[in-house]
Formats: sequence, structure tokens, C-alpha cells
Amino acid sequence: MSESYVKRLFTILLDAVTDKDPQVQEQVCGALCALGESQPEEALRACEEHLRLHEKLAHPYRTMILRVMETVVSSHIGELDKGLARASILLASSEMTKVKELVCDWQQAASNVLVALGKRFISSVMEEILSKFQPGVLPHHFVVQTLANLSVSNVFGMVPFLTSILSTMLPMLSAAKPDSMRVVFCCALQRFSESTLEYLADLDQAPDPTVRKDAFATDIFSAYDILFHHWLQSREAKLRLAVVEALGPMSHLLPSEKLEEQLPKLLPGVLGLYKKHAETVHVSRSLGQILEAAASVGSRTLDVQLDSLLAALHAQICVPVESSSPLVMSNQKEVLRCFTVLACCSPDRLLAFLLPKLDTSNERTRVGTLQVVRHIINSAAAQMEVKQPFILSSMKLPLLDNNSKVKRAVVQVISAMAHHGYLEQPGGEAMIEYIVQQCALPPEAEPQKLGANSEALAADSVRAISVSTLYLVSTTVDRMGDVLWPYLFEFLVPVRFTGALTPLCRSLVHLAQKRQEAGAHALLIQYNGNVTLPSPYAMATRLLAVSSSPYLGDGRGAASLRLLSVLHRDIHPMLGQRWATAIPLLLEHLDGYTEETLSRKEWEEKLLMFLRDTLAVVSDNTWICQLSLEMCKQLPSYNGTPLEKNFLYKCIGTTLGAASSKEVVRKHLQELLETARYQEESEREGLACCFGICASSHLDDTLAQLEDFVKSDVFRKSAGIFNIFKDRSENEVEKVKSALILCYGHVAARAPRELLLARVESDIFRNMSQCFSTKVLGIKVETKDLGLRLCLAQSVCMASQAVRSSSHGSSFQLLRKPELVAQMMEFIKAEPSDSLRTPMRKKAMLACTYLASLEPALEGQAQADLIHSCLHSIMAVLPEPEGVDGHQEPLYLDTMQALKDLLTGLLQRNMTPQGLQVMVEHLSPWIKSPRGHERVRALGLSACLLQHFLKHLHISALVPFHNLGLLLGLFSPRCADLWPATRQEAVSCVYSLLYLQLGYEGFSRDYQDDVVEQLLTLKDGLEHPDPAILFHTCHSVAQIIGKRLPPDQLISLLLTLFEGLGDPDQNCSRAATVILNCLLKERGHVLLEKVPEIVSVLRSKLQETHGEHVLQAAQHSVYVLAARHHAAVVSSLLGSPLPFDSHTCTLWRALAVEPGLATQVLGLLLEKMSGDVPFKESRAFLLSSAPDRVATLLPLAATCALYEVASAPASGPAVLELYPQLFAALLLRVSCTVGVQLPRNLQAKERKSASSGLASRSLEPCSSAVDALQAVLLRGGNDDVVQRMELEGGWQLLRTSAGHEEGVTRLASAMAKFAGPRLPLMMKALFATQSSVYEMQRVSSTAFLAELLSSNTANDLMLLESLLDNLLARQKDTCARVRRLVLRGLANVASGSPDKVRAHGPQLLTAMIGGLDDGDDPHSLVALEAMVGLARLLDLVEAWDLRSVLLHVAIRIRPFFDSEKVEFRSASIRLFGHLNKACQGECEDVFLEQLVGGLAPLLLHLQDPQPPVAAACRFALRMCGPNLECEELAAIFQKHLQEGRGLHFGEFLNTTCKHLMHHFPDLLGRLLSTSLFYFKSSWEDIRAAAPMLTALQLLLKDPAPAVRVKAAETLGRLVKFA
Repeated sequence: MSESYVKRLFTILLDAVTDKDPQVQEQVCGALCALGESQPEEALRACEEHLRLHEKLAHPYRTMILRVMETVVSSHIGELDKGLARASILLASSEMTKVKELVCDWQQAASNVLVALGKRFISSVMEEILSKFQPGVLPHHFVVQTLANLSVSNVFGMVPFLTSILSTMLPMLSAAKPDSMRVVFCCALQRFSESTLEYLADLDQAPDPTVRKDAFATDIFSAYDILFHHWLQSREAKLRLAVVEALGPMSHLLPSEKLEEQLPKLLPGVLGLYKKHAETVHVSRSLGQILEAAASVGSRTLDVQLDSLLAALHAQICVPVESSSPLVMSNQKEVLRCFTVLACCSPDRLLAFLLPKLDTSNERTRVGTLQVVRHIINSAAAQMEVKQPFILSSMKLPLLDNNSKVKRAVVQVISAMAHHGYLEQPGGEAMIEYIVQQCALPPEAEPQKLGANSEALAADSVRAISVSTLYLVSTTVDRMGDVLWPYLFEFLVPVRFTGALTPLCRSLVHLAQKRQEAGAHALLIQYNGNVTLPSPYAMATRLLAVSSSPYLGDGRGAASLRLLSVLHRDIHPMLGQRWATAIPLLLEHLDGYTEETLSRKEWEEKLLMFLRDTLAVVSDNTWICQLSLEMCKQLPSYNGTPLEKNFLYKCIGTTLGAASSKEVVRKHLQELLETARYQEESEREGLACCFGICASSHLDDTLAQLEDFVKSDVFRKSAGIFNIFKDRSENEVEKVKSALILCYGHVAARAPRELLLARVESDIFRNMSQCFSTKVLGIKVETKDLGLRLCLAQSVCMASQAVRSSSHGSSFQLLRKPELVAQMMEFIKAEPSDSLRTPMRKKAMLACTYLASLEPALEGQAQADLIHSCLHSIMAVLPEPEGVDGHQEPLYLDTMQALKDLLTGLLQRNMTPQGLQVMVEHLSPWIKSPRGHERVRALGLSACLLQHFLKHLHISALVPFHNLGLLLGLFSPRCADLWPATRQEAVSCVYSLLYLQLGYEGFSRDYQDDVVEQLLTLKDGLEHPDPAILFHTCHSVAQIIGKRLPPDQLISLLLTLFEGLGDPDQNCSRAATVILNCLLKERGHVLLEKVPEIVSVLRSKLQETHGEHVLQAAQHSVYVLAARHHAAVVSSLLGSPLPFDSHTCTLWRALAVEPGLATQVLGLLLEKMSGDVPFKESRAFLLSSAPDRVATLLPLAATCALYEVASAPASGPAVLELYPQLFAALLLRVSCTVGVQLPRNLQAKERKSASSGLASRSLEPCSSAVDALQAVLLRGGNDDVVQRMELEGGWQLLRTSAGHEEGVTRLASAMAKFAGPRLPLMMKALFATQSSVYEMQRVSSTAFLAELLSSNTANDLMLLESLLDNLLARQKDTCARVRRLVLRGLANVASGSPDKVRAHGPQLLTAMIGGLDDGDDPHSLVALEAMVGLARLLDLVEAWDLRSVLLHVAIRIRPFFDSEKVEFRSASIRLFGHLNKACQGECEDVFLEQLVGGLAPLLLHLQDPQPPVAAACRFALRMCGPNLECEELAAIFQKHLQEGRGLHFGEFLNTTCKHLMHHFPDLLGRLLSTSLFYFKSSWEDIRAAAPMLTALQLLLKDPAPAVRVKAAETLGRLVKFA
């Protein structure tokens, strides 16, 4: 980097020092230091310049820069030139003294820069400092501080200046008044003295070797006088400590005579400070220096002051040491230094003071004293050598102290004694024993942080320090070899020293190896009559026994084996070569394991093998018998360590097995039986192992000895009848029996196989049974003792296993097998079903496992009972809380393993698909259990059974795996179980099943299928609790199953999965759905024939379970199946009983999920609905007038199904696609079901549903069709149509015979208004019904089409022509209702498309005239419709077209004026009016004749009792007026006949007749003749009005008074006109 760049970088960083964030400041300083490492001079120059230029920079920032300078200078002092150093010195001096007040951080930083520079540039620094250290002027505080620090950092450079500095300083001492100034002067004097002493100590290296202590003596003494006599008396504690710290090194520079003179005052003065200060380390350090100075000049004052010194110092050493306080620790070190000085000066008085204090019971006093004793043993060894016996004898009481801190101190003292020969003196052995006792202390658990007074921490420390001490003394102190050897052997065998075995063995191994180096061929242990030393047999037994627990006691197993190895010649001369190879292998085995990983069973077996090899090498019966005797002798020593005692029993059995003396063997066995502690379980187990091992060589003797013991008084005394009822005796007897039964089991397990079969029934199982069952007064009493039951189960297991493993075991017939199995089942059943507290189940099931493998085979029911009992005893057990590490209890795991072994063993005897099915059927209830832990266990067992079946599968011929589908259907849904473990096991089951199928197909066992192997990769997905991931994984599992499942197994799998839909675990139910639907999708093409069965199962499953998830599952399954076979599914569902239950309806709605499928389904339903006759006619009674119409089932079911499909929201697209066909078909369905009845059986169901309130929708044929039509309209988006029909009552009208036409009309009107764009296709569909065989269908379609013409929509959509053509084509229909509706439709053109009437006038008029002439209608309804239609059309047709038909119409309608029916009278009269209106002004004579001929009826019908007729007459007369060519009449008609106006008939008729007679006198006769017709009218009012036109005398005799009155009146009028 260039110089300018570096300078700029320094400038930037220095400016950044003032940042407010402390972390930034720290980082900036670090960067400056780092930059200064590479550019030290530039860094110093930049810092110096920055401080000089920024005089007002605050002192905290100046401090940081100065610290950077100090760091750079300290690192690169050798690289600086003088000029830069001089500038830095001047800067630092200026910064240090810039202000008089103390600003410690800033000034200390500047001082540190000067001190750092003084290491090389001392002259320059001193020149600058001394310029500010002038005589007579009190210097700056940090000038003195800098001088003090310089004297320490550069001794050789500063000492030559000290004389002048001291001479200048001394006058200042008296002038220094502030305590802070005095403190810094004390510090300076301390540092000056220390540097002087260091200079004098290294004169040979000093630059001026002529410097003498005397040169400083006078000045130092003067300073001492001021410090001690004046300043030490200050009340300021800080000053007193500074003074006392200075007095220590200053005392070495005082003249001898002055020191001697001052000691009587100095020592008490310093000791007095102990009471004034809590932190006494400075006092102790100074006192030590003063004592050393006094001792160096041989002062006699020490003797005088000794007692007070010892008392004060002892009090300091007895202060409890806080491990967290380094000051207290340092103080104790300084106090011990003082004791060292006093020990060298006055050893006798010191010991006389110390040793009595060991007898005190105060812990602190004793511990402190022991610390001093240890210290002076080490530091004043020469003075203490002659005092060794005295010191040893004084340790008696401390050895008895149980306090852990005292023990630790005693051990440390003994360690010091060992290094200085104390233990070779009489009494030394007690010290060694004490160390071994402390090594035997039990190691404490990891001590918690309980403070320094924690007993746990101290106890642990005592043992640790003792172990370390024993080993160090043995290995590093040569003189201790003869002391420790062979004395340490005495501690090997006694039990109380067991904890010390590891350090003992290590020390003995080291000592033995040293002795072997000295004399390789000699015996290491020379007894020489020393009876306290253990025998070789005792040592071998002890070391072998403790090796069985190799990691206890810091690894005593390895230590014991190493000691055995070095003692091989002392144990037996022949063992050297064998042990030289065997023991290293054992040690290597231990090195490869830890306490947690080592298998104890395996390790014990290795040790027993080692023992057997040893016995074989020795091959000396006497030696072997002696060893067995020693082993039996040591047995009681291990009562507190059952594992080691158990192993020792095995060693005894091994040793006895190697012995050739039968008498010795039986004697020892008898002693063992008589002395065993039967209450201890481990001892019973050990005794049994001993007998078993012994039986491998002495089977007959062992069995005989057991039988003798059973017959002996010892056993009988315990089992007597009078003791059997005493709890204690009974308990003791049960324990003895347990041991004996165990012995028989182990004997059977270890017995030579060629001898076992002959004795197993008669000598072993028989005696077991006798021991287990007790007879009281000849009655067999079953024991309730758990231990005895466990022992029997274990022994039966061992014996059965031994029988099975013999060469003839497979053919051996065990006659007691049923009895033994039944006994084990009783044990299992007796256990509580909800908890697992004992290993009873496990052992009993293991026994059953081995028994089941023997002949004869269990009967079918016995095997089923066994399986049921075992499963029930384990499955229902409540799960225990998992351990801290998440692992399950070992007891549970072992019991489950026993159950697995039993089930696989039973399966092994029937390795067929049927045998597998039997086992799974037993597990099936547990697999489907609502309790998760039971499912986990059941699936685990299933997986185990399937793996076993697969592993041992042998196919001799290709046979089908006939139950594969059932098993897959059972296990596969469990892949989504709520419990992760269950999911994993389920995949394993599926995996095994698919490989079993491959095996049955002929594939080899090692064949790996790529598809099936994918299941293993899916297991990771099953660990995730996310349902989406689980079900996706289940789908993948289903795909794999689908690829490998044989076709013939598909239906059984599907049916099983359908059963799984009702699983209480909703996850599994949904998984069954996923798998089911995947299989239906993947393999559904082969299921056509099975569709009815599948649909039936789905329906029944829905009826059995009501879960929402089951509903959804069934829906999806039907959908998937229908996607493949929609026709078959539709047919199957149509076969469901009517009315459809909710589940069937659900399945129908499922078919609407996908638009394509929904379209197909709707199309099929349309075919079914329309393809069969809608009803059948039958007579309910023989004499009934008309047959009843009964609905046919298939169209009815199709209608109901169509409603369900259309009700599903998802069916929208399909409904829209088939909308015209659906609408037309349903409209026709409605029409042909009006009045149609349900079959009788369905009528009963309908009534029952209605009464129970279950029926939400009517099954009535017409109503169901209307409902379906509504659903289609709603799903097609025509909600407005449905609402309009609802408001107008149209739906109800559609359902009735009387209102059906009107309902259709209203429907058509609503459709035209709200669904116009859909009309073209709908019309096309309806046009096709012209030729329908069903009259009502033609009526409905015609009514609908007719109404469309009343809306302008038909014209807008250009439908008019086609509608007219279609309707005109229906004019010849055989049905009068159709013809009538055709006319109505044609007339509707006047409303919907009035502008089109002229264009189609001839057609319309022709049709209407045809209607008037319709002679096939007995009720003339067609004519009525024609008249109404003509009335609507006349105003709109061409006049020319009208003239041609005018007369014909007038003549044709005239008879209807007097019709009995109101509608006819009203319509014909109103049409007459319209005819007149149409030809106003152009009336032809011919028509005028019709007009005049019609006047009489019109005038008379003004009095018609029916208002519509009277209103029609008013209209007709008003229209006739202009055609009469009489303005007066026209005016009268217009005036009096307006709608809503009252009419005085008499006056009106008077006026009308007057004008008629006046203008048409020729017509009078015709009027009169016409009026005569009405004299016999059926209407009273008209008969009354007729005489008003023709007053005849005959009417004067009319029975009605009103008629007579009017006749008379008329006669009067006629006279006037005559």
C-alpha cells in the first residue's frame, strides 16, 4: 500500500473512534492495532498527529488512541527509531500530565505508553519524566506511578537512577498529604525495593556490578521511618495495605542493626493488620518477606515473637478455603511460606505448637494443622527427619476422623511421609492401611455444585486422591517397594477392601513387574510363615470372581486379570504359557466394549471358559478340590453383591465338573443345598446354574443329590403340614421349591443330550411337578407364589429346549406335553389383562413355544385356545410411558418377542396359506381395534409372521395363494393408521404378501421385484403425520398392489376393502377408500360382471356405518367404478329398492362428480325413463268404470335417480349439455304420470314413510317427475323459472289432471321469459312428440308450444315459422284437446307476434274456421277455442282475407249465442262484435242480414244472468252500431253500453226499438219472430226481456209476475208504433 493511502486509512479510522456505539469503538481500535502490526511507525505518527491536532478531543477517545499506541509500541519496540520514540515520549508525557486532576484511564494509558517505550529508550523516557520530578515540587500522581512501573519493567535500566530518585523523593514524603499521593509513593518504594533486590540477585548480569545494598540503606530506612511510624497509622485501609506491601521488600534493604532494632515493633504492627483487613494476602506476603529478612540476619527477636507469630499464622491457615476465592488460596500459600521460615528456625517449638492441635476435634483446626504438617515435611525435610516417630505417633487420632476434609488432608500428609521415609518406620503400615481404606470408599455420583462444603464433593475427592496417592507411592517412590510388597496382598480378599481392588491390583502389578525384572525365575510371594497373606486358591478365586463385573471400581476386571497374569507362577507353575495367551484375549475383549455395551452373559462365559482351560491345564484333582473348597468358603463374602455371587456359583459348578472325586462333588453339592440363601432370587439362580454346569459332567450324581435333598429332613421340616399354613414357612418353602425346580431346569439344559431323553420324563418333569404342587391331606394345592411359577415356566422352557435340540428330539413323544401346556396357559390367564408387571407371560409363552415344537402336535382347539389366551394377555395390556430416551420397557419387548416366537413356531407346523390365514384371523380383531397400542402390536406380530412365512416358504408345485386379496385388504388400509409404528408395520406386511405371491407364482426366494421394492422407499412418507402425504403414499401402495395382484384376487381384495370403510379409525377408513378407488381405476376394466355385487356391498356398508368419511368413500368408489362401467353401475343402482334410501341417493349423486360421466349417466337414465311404458292399466275392481293406471318401476326409478343426479351441484355441466332432452323428457314424464298410482307394495311403503316422518320427498310418480324437472331447471341455472312457477302455483297445477294444461302453459310462459335462448333445442325435442302414442304427452307438448307463440321470444328467436308449421300439422290429431290447444297456439300469434298475423292470415283463419267446423268434439271445446282465437285475430288479418270467411263465421257462431255454457255465449257474442268491428263501413248486405238477425239475441242477452255474457253483448252492440247505418242507434249504443256504466234496460230498449222501427220498418217482423224463440228461454231475465220486443197476450198468463208485467208494457208500446 502507498504511504498516502495508509495515512488516509489511519485518518479515517481515527476519526471513527468517536463513534457512540461501544462495539464500533472496539472494532475501530482493533482495526488500528491490526494496521499498526504492519505499519507501526505510520500508526504511531498518525496517532500522535491526531492527538496533537485535536486538542479538544474528549479523554475517553484519547484513551483509546493511547492504548493503540501502547499496543503498537509493545509489539514493535525494536523497530522504532529514536526520533519517533522521542515524539511519542513527549506526546505521552504531555497527555499524562495535561490536567492535574486524576483521570485514571486516560493518564494510565499515557503512562503505559511511557513504560512500553522505557524498555528500550530508558534514557529518553527518564529525561522527560525527571523533568517533571523536580525537588521541592510535589509531582503529578502518574509521574510517580510511571517511575514505579519503569523500575519493574526495566530493572537494569532503572536501578542506576534510583539513588537520585530516592534523594529527590524523600523530602516529598513529608509534603504528601492526600492519601492517593501517599499510596502512589508506597507503590513506588515497593517497586524500587523489588527491582533493587532483583538487580542485586543478578549482579553478574547487571551493567554496573559495583552496586551494593548499602547504597540504598539510608534512604530506604528514612522512607521506612515515615511509612511505619506515620502512614501505617492512617485510617485509610487502602493506604495501610500499600504501606505494608512496601515494608516487606523494604525490610531486605534495611541495615541489619536497624532491622533488629525495628523488629519488636514491626512484627506486632504487621500482625495487628490481620484484624483490620479481610483480604490478608498482602499482609501475609509482607510478613513472610520480613521473616525471611529477619532469618537471614539471624535475628533473636524471632524467638521472642514466636508464640504470637505461630498463633496468628495458625489462625490464618485454619480459615476455610473457598475454591472460588484465589485471594484466600494465595494467602494460605504465603502463610505456609511463613511456617517454612519458622520450621527452619525453631523446629522443636513449631512441632510442640502444631502436633497437640491434631488431637482437637475441630475440623478447621485439624485440617489446617495437617496442611502445615504436610508442608513442613516437604519444605523442611532435613529439620523434620529426626522428628519422624514423633510425627507418626501424633497421627493416631486424625486417622480415626471420618470427616472427608480431614481424610483428604491426612492422605496428603501420608503422601508426603511416603516420599520422606516415614512409612518405613514402625507405625507406617497403619498409614498404608488407611490409604487402602480410603481407596475402598464407594465412589460418589457426579457431585452437584453444592459449594465448597459439599460432603459429596469431599468424599469423592478423598477416594480420588487416595487412589492417586497409592499408585504414585507404588510407582515413583523406590524405597516403598519393600514396604508395600507383599503387604498389599493382605487387602485383596477381605470384602471391606473391595472398592480398593483396582488401585491395589495396579500397584501390585507394578511392584510384581519390578520384582520379576530383579529375579525372573523366583516365586514372587514368599510366605515364610506369614499366615496373614492369602493362599493362591484364595487369590485366584477372589480375582476371578470380581472380574465378572469388570467395569465396577474403575475397571477392576482388567486390573484383576493383569494381576492374575503376573502371579501365574504363584497360582500354579503350569499356568504361565496358557495364561500368557488367554488373559490378553480377555483384556482385548474388554477394551472393545463399555459397561453399557458389554454382554455380561458373554463375558461370564469367556471367564468360565478361561476357568475350564485353567482346570484342564492343571489337571490335578487335589488342586481342583482345594480350589472348589476355597470357592465355597468365599461364597458368604459375596452376599452383598449378588451378580458376583451368582458367577461364583457358576465357577463352583465348573470346578466341580472338572473334579474326578464323586464324593467331593456330592459333598459340596449337599453343602450348597443346605447353606443357600433361598430368599434371594439371584442366589437361587446361581445355585441352579451351579447344578446345571456340574450335571454336564456328573448328571446322575447331581440328580441323585437333588432327590436326596427333597427326601431329607431339611426339606421335610420346612414343608411339614403344620408349617404349610404359616405365611413365613410357606414363603420359605416356596423359595426352596423354586430353587429346586430351577436346578432341574438347568440340569436338563446342561445334561449330555444322549443321556437326557431317558431321564427327562421320569426324573426331571416328574420331580418338577412334585415340587410345584403341594398335597395337604391328599389334596393337591396350587401355589400362588409368583417366583415358583416363574421358576417352573423357566425350567419347563429349558428342559423342552434341551429335548428339542437332542438328536432324537424330533421323534421324541413327550407324554406330559398337554399337561404342561395347560399349566402354562393357567399361568398366563392368571395374569392381569391390563398391566405387565412380571415376566410370567414371557416365560410361560417361551415354554409353550418349545413344548409346541415337540411331539405329539397340539389339537386344533387346544392350539386355538393357546393362541387366544396369549394374544389376549398381551394385546390388552396398557402401554407403559416410554423411557427418557424414548425406548420401551425391556420386559414388554421381551414378552412380545416371546409371543412372536410362539406364533411363528405354531405357524411353522402348518406352512400353508390356510395356516397363515388361521393365524391372521386370530390377530384380525386386534388389527381393527379402536386402541392404537393394540393395533401396533397386532401389526407387528402380523409382519413377523409374514416374514417368517416368506423366509421359510417352499413351493413344490405352483398353487394359488388363494387368500392374498383378503390379507391385503386387511393390512393395506393400516398404512394410514394414526400411529406411525402401525403404518410402518402395515407396509412391511404388504411387502411380504406381495413377495409371497411372487413365490407362489414360481419366482425364486432371492428374486427382487422392482415394483415391490418401491414399497420400502414409501416408508419415509408414512412417518409424516400430514394426512395428504399419508394418503398419497397409500395411493402409491395401491398402485403397487394393483400391478402385482392376480385378477382372481381382485374382487376379494375389493370386498375386504369395502369392509374396511367402516373402520373406527377414520384414517384407515379413508386409506381403504384411496386404495379401493385406485384399484378400481387401475384394474376396474375386469370387474364388469362384479359390478352388481360391488354396488350391493357399498349400499350395505353405508347402511351399517354412518360416518361422513364412509359416505364420501362410497361415493368416490361408485364414481370410479362408473367411470369404467357406467351402464352396469346405473343398472345396479336402478335395481335398488324404491323409495331410494339416503345411501342410495348418495351413490347416485356421486355419479355427478365428473361432467363426462354425469352426461353418460343422465343419458342412460333418459333412456331408462323413456324406453319403457310409463304405466300399466289394471282394474282394481271388476265392475270399475275405468282401469287404474299403475306406474312401472324402471321409469319411476330412473326418474328418482335423475332427480338425485341433477340435485348434485357437480352435475351442472352435464345438465346443461343435455338440457333440451332432459326438459322435454321430464315434461313428457310429468304429463304421462298425472293421475298414475304407485304399485300397491310401494303405496304401503309411502304411507309408512309419511307416517314416520322419514320421507323427505314423495315417491308419487307425477310428483317425482315434477321434482326431477325442478332439479334440472335449478341445475341448469333457471332459478327464475322455478320461482315464478312456485309463485303462480304452476308446480301444483302440473300435478293435477284439471290443472295440468294450465301448469304447462305457465311453465312455457316462464321459460319464454327467463330461458329464451334454450328454446330452439327444447322445441326440437318437443316436436318429436307429435307422434307419441300417449295422448297426455301430445297434449302437454302442444300446450307448451302453443304458449310459446304468446311471447315475442318466438319471433325474436325466429321460431315462429317452425312453431306454426308444427302446430298446423297437429290439427288433425285424434285428441280434441290437442286440436283445441293448436288453435290456442295459433291465436297466441296475435299476442306474441301481431305483426306476423297478416302474413299468415289465411292459414290462421283457415285453421280457426276448421275449428269452428270440428265435428269430432262432442263438447265443442275446439269450436270455443276457435271463437276465442278468431276474436283475437280479426283485428290483425287482412280485410280481404276476412271477407271470404265473414259470413261463414257469422252463421257458424250464431247457434252459440244461446248456448247453455257461459263460455260459449260470451265467446260467440264477443266474436260477433269483432266481426262487426272488422268490417265497419264496408258491411255487405249478406252480413247485414246476419247483423239484423242477431240484434234480438244481443239485446235480450244484455239481461243475461252471467256478467261476461252481458259485457260481450254491450261490446257486440257497440261494434254493430256503425254497420246499421243509423247514427242515432250508433250514438245510443256508444252512450248507454260503455263498460262499467249502469243501464236502464227498459228505457234503452224503448229508445232502441223506436229507432229500429223508424229506420228498419221491414225488420220489425223478423225481430218479433226472433224474440218469440226466447219466450221459452231457461233464463228468467231473458224470458222477461223477450216480451219487451213482442208483447203477446199469451205472455200475460205467464206464471212469472215479472213476465206478465213486461208483456203488458210491451203491448202498450206496440200500440204506439202501429
